[in-house]
Amino acid sequence: MPFSPDSRLQCQDLACVRGDNLLFEDFNLNVRAGEICQVHGANGAGKTSLLRIVCGLATPERGEVLWCGERLDHRGDTFRSRLCYVGHLNGVKAELSPLDNLEAARSLSPSRADVQTVSALERAGLAGYEDVPCRFLSAGQKRRVAIARLLMSGAQLWVLDEPATALDADGVAGFQQLLESHAHDGGMVLITSHQPLRFGDIHTRAVHL
Repeated sequence: MPFSPDSRLQCQDLACVRGDNLLFEDFNLNVRAGEICQVHGANGAGKTSLLRIVCGLATPERGEVLWCGERLDHRGDTFRSRLCYVGHLNGVKAELSPLDNLEAARSLSPSRADVQTVSALERAGLAGYEDVPCRFLSAGQKRRVAIARLLMSGAQLWVLDEPATALDADGVAGFQQLLESHAHDGGMVLITSHQPLRFGDIHTRAVHL
């Protein structure tokens, strides 16, 4: 899928306060097309809060987030159409099957026309589980449903909060390949992960909170 090579995500002088605690301040970030950025930090450092601010789900105490040089509140629907967010929760409806969950996701956000729902589930390691209600799936299998959603996504920017949680070794390896492929195609990834991830020749930057 063609992505704009000029796309850029910037965080400028961000500060985040939760309750009475200052989690971080003077935070700056610049991620361009074709790059993967890993955010590191101790528990409670504000990694999840940062990702929520980037997605427009939370408001910073100070500073601003820019997409292609413009503030998020000016980009609105344009930015949201370029974004796919996977947080700690998988965004999976327990009463629906993986197939139904992906069909619902396809109807709500831009998706790749060249990736079918069934093939995305197969690539995510869920062949044979397409019609099983998600409440019967393991934690790792539910995470694979979220990964299948990434496989179908037409978004350029993926924001991922501990996405490898509950995956086995094969699942982590396949997930790394998915991120590499997305970056090779001109996609952008902002990710937190306690697990060490390696991305070959992809331009990868590490940011510490």
